[in-house]
Amino acid sequence: MSINEISRPICILGLGLIGGSLLRALAQASQMDSGRDNQHDQGDLVVYGYNRSPSAASTARNDGYDVSNDLIETLQRAEIDKALIVLATPMPAIAGLLDVISEHAPSCGFTDVVSVKGEVYKLVQEYGMADRYVGGHPMAGTAHSGWSASRADLFRRAVWVVTFDHAIDADPSRDWLRLWVDVVHMASKVGAEVIPARVRQHDAAVARVSHLPHLLAETLAIVGDNGGALSLSLAAGSFRDGTRVAGTAPNLVRAMCETNHVALLDALDEALSLLNDARDHLLMEDPSLADLVDNGYRSRIRFEARSGLNKEQSVSPTHISNRPVFRLHPGGPQWVNQLIQAENTGARIEVV
Repeated sequence: MSINEISRPICILGLGLIGGSLLRALAQASQMDSGRDNQHDQGDLVVYGYNRSPSAASTARNDGYDVSNDLIETLQRAEIDKALIVLATPMPAIAGLLDVISEHAPSCGFTDVVSVKGEVYKLVQEYGMADRYVGGHPMAGTAHSGWSASRADLFRRAVWVVTFDHAIDADPSRDWLRLWVDVVHMASKVGAEVIPARVRQHDAAVARVSHLPHLLAETLAIVGDNGGALSLSLAAGSFRDGTRVAGTAPNLVRAMCETNHVALLDALDEALSLLNDARDHLLMEDPSLADLVDNGYRSRIRFEARSGLNKEQSVSPTHISNRPVFRLHPGGPQWVNQLIQAENTGARIEVV
């Protein structure tokens, strides 16, 4: 199999910002592949989707995409195609989707894009579907939602987490390994860098770098707003950037933060400890924020070094981060240990 070649059609359930962007990106990638003078034997990738809103589905069709607002019909098509199903809905809808997938697409493998992986994996295990599931989480998004907010370049240079717990919990079948490879290739095909992680490690990490920032953004927005008209008129770049994700739909923020409450509490307690320590230092006769500011500056520099960017650099379309890269042979000797090592070092992976 050639790099990023996906072995089956892809069916996306939910065409909001993430699902819609994935549909656009995969369709665009397929068009690019078909213009390569048949360098590969692969035919065009078939990708289609479902959206429960008739108006949004109609808009997507008018934009030239293969979209339906009939879930059962879409899943029956996926079953015939033996498609890879992508669950691209908020967490509260996942259980209902697993019900209808079990009935109408019982042989299809599936992945998801939910920002919390532990609760999804728990549900999948309860449904007895772990041998058909590979978890995923693209670390990409904006404060906007819906099909109209989606765009084909959303995942370019973004991180896409792919889980591998089933390879540890059970002896994975050849079908599961092929599914895992297809999920990795799908993420790579839309320009993302794939990083493997187990569900517990993933949830602990995103609590710190995704879910806690939402709480801090909401808090900063409220504090600024409480300052009245003058505060809001004076607010500039730091306030705008610090509150950007506070513009996310509240139901989406609640769904991801409340579902990951255990890991989020640990991160929040650590943040409160740092802020309380800063407050204590401001109460001193000789106030100093040196510890917080200096350590925060060094932490930001480490982030810039890992991402391969700094504030003076622009991002080129071919930019690749400074993350180490592991090349894997799924199912080969020690491949799970390699995944754990990649997880521990935050390395991106390529399947060969």
